[in-house]
Amino acid sequence: MWRNIASNFLTITIVLLIGVAVLVAWARDQYDSAGPLAEAICLKVESGSTMRRVADDLASRGAVSSSYIFKVGADYEDKTTRVKAGSFLIGAHASMREIVDEITRSGQSTCGTEINFRIGVAGADVVVRELNPADNRYVEVAKFDPAAEAAPQGYVDAVADADARLRVTLAEGVTSWQVVEALKRADFLAGEVDTVPAEGWLAPDSYEVTRGEARGDILAEMETRQHAVMDALWPDRAEGLPYATPEEALIMASIVEKETGVPEERPQVASVFVNRLEQGMKLQTDPTVIYGLTKGQGILGRGLRQSELRGRTPYNTYVIDGLPPTPIANPGRDSIAAALNPAKTDYLFFVADGSGGHVFSKTLAEHNANVEKWRAIEQQQNSGTGN
Repeated sequence: MWRNIASNFLTITIVLLIGVAVLVAWARDQYDSAGPLAEAICLKVESGSTMRRVADDLASRGAVSSSYIFKVGADYEDKTTRVKAGSFLIGAHASMREIVDEITRSGQSTCGTEINFRIGVAGADVVVRELNPADNRYVEVAKFDPAAEAAPQGYVDAVADADARLRVTLAEGVTSWQVVEALKRADFLAGEVDTVPAEGWLAPDSYEVTRGEARGDILAEMETRQHAVMDALWPDRAEGLPYATPEEALIMASIVEKETGVPEERPQVASVFVNRLEQGMKLQTDPTVIYGLTKGQGILGRGLRQSELRGRTPYNTYVIDGLPPTPIANPGRDSIAAALNPAKTDYLFFVADGSGGHVFSKTLAEHNANVEKWRAIEQQQNSGTGN
């Protein structure tokens, strides 16, 4: 009899073990398989949320088939206590494993509201936008000029949202003074700036910042990135350049940056100025003259006068020989690369071509003919008869 009992017990145990194994395999498959979510959603995880709370929220929104399996899987991966606060994009049919990874990985929000404080040559603006999970596209909520307009309600609501992502974006060609003055108007930042950073050494880029972050720390990060760009590009510079230091290369890059906004033209523009330096010609570039007048504090807002083109300042390249003493703006990586590896050309001149770019020439006669064409285009545009 005891033998039969033992045999039956063993059989039941084996059946139970097989059942448990099947159940575990099924649960693992549920955890790894595509989820039931038909359309992407933005999942907001409040500060202090537990995995249980997140699991219940996901289940109520139809993102997971079982909150229990979700919690058990997260616990098995030792991620139960790693829940990050923020707003996270959960894609359609995301598996439980993918969702757990999303809400525990970095804590950087991937959806919700974004506030972008953009600093451009002509001024700064603030853009508030929200990600539409359905098509993974941002929808603009508000946009305003912080120097001239009161903050709209869309911005007020967004900046009060602790989960809103904050970003500062610096455009190419902005001066260091413009950056400092703009940052003073970013009311989600803190701290005073006593000294304007050296011209040219702030990297145009997009910077994710935190609420209350010190303005000085952001400027320091901009400097760190610009030095990193130069350190990466300087060793591979072309041989025989008419400037010997990274600082001189940065001056050239800033001139290239201000002379053209067409990326593919930058190596050609750089070649013009390199050729002029090598031949002992004056650079004769308007942006340097303008910088000598404004000291980088805003834009001139008008054309240069003949008296200004003849006036002697350290930045008037119609008068001085060689490079001006400092950069005239903060150049982007592409302009630095162009200054360090200019195109190999015989060009000495260029002028606008009416399409946003420039036409280049080797001789003064060619250049004068191109200037006449440009003047005709200007006359047509001013009279309203141009296309």
